[in-house]
Parts: sequence; structure tokens; C-alpha cells
Amino acid sequence: MIQVTRLDGREFYLNPHQIEYIELNPDTTLIMLSGKRLVVREDYELIFQRIIEYRREIGVYHNEE
Repeated sequence: MIQVTRLDGREFYLNPHQIEYIELNPDTTLIMLSGKRLVVREDYELIFQRIIEYRREIGVYHNEE
């Protein structure tokens, strides 16, 4: 799970494997596989780094290295 912050400051965690794509308009919007749209404070680069860290933590990259 990765931590993200809603625009109102509330933090929550989500499964990054459920993110279909990310839009920048100009707020960072995560579009989930379910179709739900989540607008967050974090910029794309930070979200991307958190996803990489999460995948390393759970061992996803073990077979890719």
C-alpha cells in the first residue's frame, strides 16, 4: 500500500496495483481500475517513487532484475 493525501489533508493508503493511470490536470488525479477518480496532493514523481518502493518491498522486482 502507498500513502497519499486528499486535497483536504486527510491521508489514506491505497493499493497501487489498482491504479489504471494518472492524470495531471493540474492536480494529480489517480484513475483506478474501478473507474473511481482520486485527486491527491502528491505530484506524479512522488507517487511514482512510492510505487517503485512498494514494489521493491513486496519483491516484485526480484524476478525483473
